[in-house]
Amino acid sequence: MTTPDYHYQHGSKEKLGILLVNLGSPDAPTPSALRRYLAEFLWDPRVVEAPRWLWWFALHGVILRLRPRKSAKSYKKVWTDQGSPLVAISRLQTQAVEQTLQKKFRGNVVVDLAMRYGKPSIPAGLHALRKAGARRFVVLPMYPQYSATTTASVFDEVTRVLRNWRWLPDLRVINNYHDHPKLITALASSIRQQWERQPRAETLLFSFHGIPQRYVDNGDPYFCHCQKTARLVAEELQLSEDEWQVVFQSRFGREAWLQPYCNETLQQLAQTGTKSIDIICPGFSADCLETLEEISMENREVFLEAGGETYNYIPALNQSAEHIDALCEILTAHMFGWPETMPGWDAGERAVEEKKSRERAIKMGAKK
Repeated sequence: MTTPDYHYQHGSKEKLGILLVNLGSPDAPTPSALRRYLAEFLWDPRVVEAPRWLWWFALHGVILRLRPRKSAKSYKKVWTDQGSPLVAISRLQTQAVEQTLQKKFRGNVVVDLAMRYGKPSIPAGLHALRKAGARRFVVLPMYPQYSATTTASVFDEVTRVLRNWRWLPDLRVINNYHDHPKLITALASSIRQQWERQPRAETLLFSFHGIPQRYVDNGDPYFCHCQKTARLVAEELQLSEDEWQVVFQSRFGREAWLQPYCNETLQQLAQTGTKSIDIICPGFSADCLETLEEISMENREVFLEAGGETYNYIPALNQSAEHIDALCEILTAHMFGWPETMPGWDAGERAVEEKKSRERAIKMGAKK
């Protein structure tokens, strides 16, 4: 067990801590930064399920020699004055969630942000919550649809960090929220807003990040979660089955991934006469490289070059009011039953009791 940087103090105020976790981003759009980021990301056994010795040679002998330079060029296209779009948007989401929940629960909640890979890290986020007085933690992986490659990887890292803590917090990890009514409503609302700005396209595509087909065959529920999210949104919009379709993007390597592939579908639709496309990515809680560069730029070119005429990318929910409302309701449901959320919890009375507790402990010889 590592040397602790936190000691229990009698009478310390207790809070409920929430950690929002997304995938991550390199520190800069440069080959060296991408090399560090990809080395951490692609070495995760949840992401690449392959014999470690064989994958080590492939990763360090080939991939990390070639891919960082190409990926850096892609990141430069979407990089902002605030840095990575994913991290910048996630910070705004964190602030909005904290403001909402602090008001709702009388200041007894603290919220922090972490990325599974890169910075801010999960260890830093957990330590920040503890330093702020949190003794009960809710971890929300910002992936609506569960996959071992994402949500389970967050769980792995959280528990790895906590293995070195002497006094463990109460812990709840939200598994998924792919069919939560408020998420579905928020997604449908964002699509309606797009249709108010521009004429509705012939086809609506729901594009989700792909994973190897082998992972689903081995029991990962991700494919079914994606299909259900899309179906519920389509029902909310009262679309017929021939007006929408699910596709999968961002495949990597040579093995079969979930199909149909997004780029191939766009090409086929254009070649068979479809002139206009609306596309949304309901698996991404914040816009990032995969939405802003791959979907909004690269796949736009695929569709237009194949004969399409109008291509509309519908942004992620980001920090929209409906999205923040949905996230807060999801979190509130998982916080239920803990003292900070109960109507009878009085911070003033609690502070008096904490002071008395501390005084009693000091009289008994506790360290100040």
